Amino acid sequence: MIILYGKLYSEWMIRMNTEYFQWDREHGYKTQDLEKLAKILKDGGLVAFPTETVYGLGGNGLNPQASEKIYAAKGRPSDNPLILHISKKEELSLIVKEIRPVAEELMKFFWPGPLTLIFEKSERVPYTTTGGLETVAVRMPEHEGARQLIQAAGVPIAAPSANRSGRPSPTTADHVKEDLDGKIDAVVDGGTVGIGLESTIIDLTEDIPVILRPGHITKEMVASVIGEVKMDPGLSGSDATVKPKAPGMKYRHYAPRAKMTIYDGDFKRVMEKIKEAASSFESDKVGILATEESRGMYPHGQVVSAGSRKKHTIGEGLYGALRQFDKLGVEVIFSESFSAEEKSEAIMNRLLKAAGQNIVYLDD
Repeated sequence: MIILYGKLYSEWMIRMNTEYFQWDREHGYKTQDLEKLAKILKDGGLVAFPTETVYGLGGNGLNPQASEKIYAAKGRPSDNPLILHISKKEELSLIVKEIRPVAEELMKFFWPGPLTLIFEKSERVPYTTTGGLETVAVRMPEHEGARQLIQAAGVPIAAPSANRSGRPSPTTADHVKEDLDGKIDAVVDGGTVGIGLESTIIDLTEDIPVILRPGHITKEMVASVIGEVKMDPGLSGSDATVKPKAPGMKYRHYAPRAKMTIYDGDFKRVMEKIKEAASSFESDKVGILATEESRGMYPHGQVVSAGSRKKHTIGEGLYGALRQFDKLGVEVIFSESFSAEEKSEAIMNRLLKAAGQNIVYLDD
């Protein structure tokens, strides 16, 4: 059982009637729907909504009770900080102490977009939202529907991914329903998200900015704007004593229920090794994570495609593929590596966490 700031996790688990709403790029929200969703957030309730990265589980980021509800609904450890989402840059000065020139440069190039920046927090931001830290993570989503909702609510929205903690992040409203139906007030169905991987997170409280979580915006892209930037050595999250400064740094994430092993190296060797490993299991009990180009090469096992290498859609399809293995009921998963793909840092970061860092390197 999880303790959340003195409250038992089970105390929050009163089943509620989750309402479902629609948003689309052509028509937006119905006026009455947006008003109702904004009221839920203002009153301390929870709304799952689409962004350009994944679906977020939103609550009033300035309301400690709303943040506690987010932790409870997700089953999320309370030292794992939440990201505050804003609808316009002017809202930032209310929740952070200082906006350094390096932050101004990054916001100029990448906001709105899939980039989260870490600042020293202002007194308005409760420690429940920041996981007890003096810093706060903030981003301005590119998704128009997300910004409309934040603006209508009139408060920064704390929004981790809208899934049960440790599960693959949701890229559709159906994924949210699988994990959180009956546990939150509302879900906005905006279709399938575009990017499919969470935002890049950069810590700006250090002398040299540090990437705490890789994402769609790469280290090279950041360096082209601000110069020197480092990758955090704790990205593996293997040290249990580390207090995470950003989501996804410490705990198991993105994982299917079955044990997963990744094979990395020359593709022919990877494919042969996966075939060999899969042959030790009944066909319906073994899963193989492949691509559109390779899915037909495995004669044994439940083969699921993460996307196309040629079209660079692995990131978009990864979480949906991992969730598919749960539906298939496999007991073990063998995965191709995507270390040579576009955005490979972000993809492999998520894949390794899903596999518990269980990777076999086949090259000499």
